[in-house]
Amino acid sequence: MKKADVIAFYARLAEADPHPETELEFVNPYTLVVAVALSAQATDVGVNKATRALFRAVDTPEKMVALGLDDLKRHIRTIGLYNTKAKNVIALSQMLIDEYGGEVPNDRAALERLPGVGRKTANVVLNVAFGAETFAVDTHIFRVGNRTGLAHGKTPLAVELKLDKATPQPFRLHAHHWLILHGRYVCKARTPECWRCIVSDLCAFKPKTPPPKGRSGPHTPPEADAESAIVDT
Repeated sequence: MKKADVIAFYARLAEADPHPETELEFVNPYTLVVAVALSAQATDVGVNKATRALFRAVDTPEKMVALGLDDLKRHIRTIGLYNTKAKNVIALSQMLIDEYGGEVPNDRAALERLPGVGRKTANVVLNVAFGAETFAVDTHIFRVGNRTGLAHGKTPLAVELKLDKATPQPFRLHAHHWLILHGRYVCKARTPECWRCIVSDLCAFKPKTPPPKGRSGPHTPPEADAESAIVDT
């Protein structure tokens, strides 16, 4: 995608949603780490349902360790791979207590040392909790980057690095949220809804999908793509 088209691409997404936010529910950086770690191969909706009551009672590493593995499993048993994820959450909580005074570090390498936390989770935390200009490449961003021509790559890391290089100011802080939401609600995995896409003329995907019978235009209320996130890497 040409530089002028990249700017126009982001400008339209920004105009449509000036202040995008993660759809994961959290109360502080610690619960954000937990929520993102739980979201691997799961939907945000599913994670929110499981953590809503949990985070009302448990919002620090100390409280999580005190809760214990078995009770944590009961809270998150509706989330895929919950046994492994519960063990990771308890382990990362203990590491935060032992090595960081119970605080979430504002450092990629430190975050990636936490059990169950990979580059994608670290990027989300750095961006959402600390305002870093990072690009957390999940399934949706991987698809949108490749499909549109914004950032081609065979791996999430390749797409991330190309997005980092291609994305100009003032779009860098919110870029990954715009791309996630666009992939979730418009540029869907099975059938992209090109007929209501505000950046379809800038996109390399062909052929564009036509509207279904009885629907037309870019303002039809969207429905979320239920595709789960990629495993954190």
